[in-house]
Amino acid sequence: MPTSKNRLLTSVSIAAAALILGSAGAVLAQDVAREDTVILDLDRTIQDPENFNWMTDGTGVRRMQGAHQGMWEPLFVLGADGSVEPWLATGIESNETFDVWTLSLREGVTWSDGEAFNADDVVFSVDMILQTAELNAREVAQLRSEVASVERVDDLTVRFTLKKPNPRFVSDNLAIRVFGAFTPVPEHIWSQAENPATFTFNPPVGTGPYTLTSIATNRAIWDRNDNWWGAATGFIDLPEPLRLIVLETGGEEARAQLMAANQLDAAQTVTLGTFEAIQARNPEVEAFAPGLPYSWADPCPRQLEFNTTVAPWDSAEMRRAIAHIIDRTQIVNIAYEGTTSPSRTMFVQYPAMEAFISAVVDAGYGLPATADVAAGQALIEAQGWTRNGDYYERDGETLDMAIHVNSASTEYTRTIDVIVEQLQRAGIDARAVPVENGVFWGEVLPFGNYEVSYSWLSCASVNEPWASMGRYTSASVVPVGERAPGFNNTGRWNTEATAAYTEIVNAMGVMPLGDPAIPGMVAEAYQYLAAEMPFIPLVQAAKLLPVNTTYWEGWPTTDNPYNSPAFWRGDTHRILHNLTRAQ
Repeated sequence: MPTSKNRLLTSVSIAAAALILGSAGAVLAQDVAREDTVILDLDRTIQDPENFNWMTDGTGVRRMQGAHQGMWEPLFVLGADGSVEPWLATGIESNETFDVWTLSLREGVTWSDGEAFNADDVVFSVDMILQTAELNAREVAQLRSEVASVERVDDLTVRFTLKKPNPRFVSDNLAIRVFGAFTPVPEHIWSQAENPATFTFNPPVGTGPYTLTSIATNRAIWDRNDNWWGAATGFIDLPEPLRLIVLETGGEEARAQLMAANQLDAAQTVTLGTFEAIQARNPEVEAFAPGLPYSWADPCPRQLEFNTTVAPWDSAEMRRAIAHIIDRTQIVNIAYEGTTSPSRTMFVQYPAMEAFISAVVDAGYGLPATADVAAGQALIEAQGWTRNGDYYERDGETLDMAIHVNSASTEYTRTIDVIVEQLQRAGIDARAVPVENGVFWGEVLPFGNYEVSYSWLSCASVNEPWASMGRYTSASVVPVGERAPGFNNTGRWNTEATAAYTEIVNAMGVMPLGDPAIPGMVAEAYQYLAAEMPFIPLVQAAKLLPVNTTYWEGWPTTDNPYNSPAFWRGDTHRILHNLTRAQ
């Protein structure tokens, strides 16, 4: 008898899979053979498919539909060991005080329309960002907050002058670290835009080896440019795939069916049961790790974020109560089927971060893996709440909690379902508020339009702690209803503890990377996070990402971790260049 997951796979017919492919399948059949095409999964709808302006807020999908995987290229990428590796650039140097940086560009780079890529494009792009507040994507806001001015030295050299010293300027702004980075745009096209914030940049032009063939709300098709500058200059060979398709699969059931039927080469995250069912039908499917837990640790640990201006969660004691009630091990076992681990701190548990994590844990600020519900309830009762039947009450009001969650992934909604049940059992009338991806990132989080939200806003630190800790300083506090800069401190945490935390983090931010005093300073600052809990770290974000080796080999694995397996990021270029046709 087939398992429930196998029944799930067979419940989505091949006809339905063909319908999901839609016109993408038609173009594929007419023009490029399946064995010459790599198909990547997209877990959300392309809301505005004819708009390629990535610099306004909430527009991540305008990049992950193939634009920054195949068309736009980064200046640098961050290596697995934290080193900065050049791509469009060849290097960058700072002065002794880390407030002036000189960037060197690679010779021979051209845009896909044949125009040369040079310092003029970089200077124009930065100046446009500095002068246009409406350009507010996170990477843009970050750059504008740091750069005082930019100047052209010569055709291949650009000098940045910062507002204050930053030894992390490259990894913070110019290198692909978590998702994307500052990406220069072509001056010869954007200089014609009347308003950079509303310019659609269509047709798009990039320096990468793929150019746009067609796009719709459910898929984007990119074809290889055989005149790509990288092959012409000897920088790197052309990627082998002739065509790149990024396809919205419509959810876990559909992506499982497509993967089993060899109509998908790399899928967004699935549950363990679904992965095992796919493998049972298609043994050519594998994951980043060869055995349990199969998954890759995404650099963005999951957390609950409080709007600290909204009662009763403006009380640090109430926030700490929730931290006691949450059982991280249960989240791991139920929502993730054992494929991840509880968070010990706010940081991703990569080897490069272990010294900082250990400093926090050794200082007594680490998080428990299981709940202490009684301790949480004691804190709630100390605030004047009394259990009356199922829920706590005070002054005639029931203690409730609305948790906003992005509905784009079952990972997110399953996690919140577990947390809601935990809170309900403890006496809090909690409920999930699922919202569409664009609304979540464009309206809910940045403007503080939530009571509690599920997110990963501590995400940033993969090799040093400041990038994540700097997101919660008092410098980013704005009133509810005003956009939080770069999604920093969207919960408006702004107390005396915030000020003390900010002083330590700011001092740490201008110290050279690797300074031996930094782990101790991390622990010192962390005491304020532990005391006031403006957010609650939950679990490490494991991604079980099936890849299909029927047509393409060379995907990143634990045995060959040349890149992360996160094929929606701007460093996917390295994956595409490593893929080889299966024998």
